[in-house]
Amino acid sequence: MSTEALAHLRAGGVVAIATESFFGLLADVESAAAVTTLFSLKPRGADKGVPLLLPDVPSWTRLVDVVPPTAERLASAFWPGGLSIALPARVGVDARIALGGSVAVRIPGPSPALDLVRAFGRPLTATSANLPGQPPACDDAAVHASFAAAVADGRLVVVSGTSPGGAPSTIAVLDGAGLHIAREGAIPAAAVLAAAAAP
Repeated sequence: MSTEALAHLRAGGVVAIATESFFGLLADVESAAAVTTLFSLKPRGADKGVPLLLPDVPSWTRLVDVVPPTAERLASAFWPGGLSIALPARVGVDARIALGGSVAVRIPGPSPALDLVRAFGRPLTATSANLPGQPPACDDAAVHASFAAAVADGRLVVVSGTSPGGAPSTIAVLDGAGLHIAREGAIPAAAVLAAAAAP
């Protein structure tokens, strides 16, 4: 785990680091300045939320008021790993990271990103480290190529390494209408639905 990256996060900066799929842009969810810096690097449309990483299950309650039993079952079945679970955000969570009032979170699978979020101890953003319209980055060279200016001016620290690629996380949304799969990715939708229905 990079001490430079950890210090940069604590100072409100953004870090690009390998997750279990692609490189992600990690920033402190609870720092408005850090989120602003993130969006200066990678603008997001109002129709897109920002996926988040948790260091552990208890930190989920920093972002949501209630974790329903179905969400607990899904977390138990698939975390750490490639399932993001979206629940209504609690009051005070930065609206820029939410989509439709919900926040999608996961504990990532074994990766440098997991080590970093655990060392940081609070939720971090995890949007892919690429510019809109570009493919997700699988190594630090691709990140440097896309974000050279941000690296040069100190907004972004890039942790050297590679990621294996593959599918992004599956996104399961739980709201007043029940459970639905917003995006099928690393975890098959059928497996998510089966785990949700398990007693």
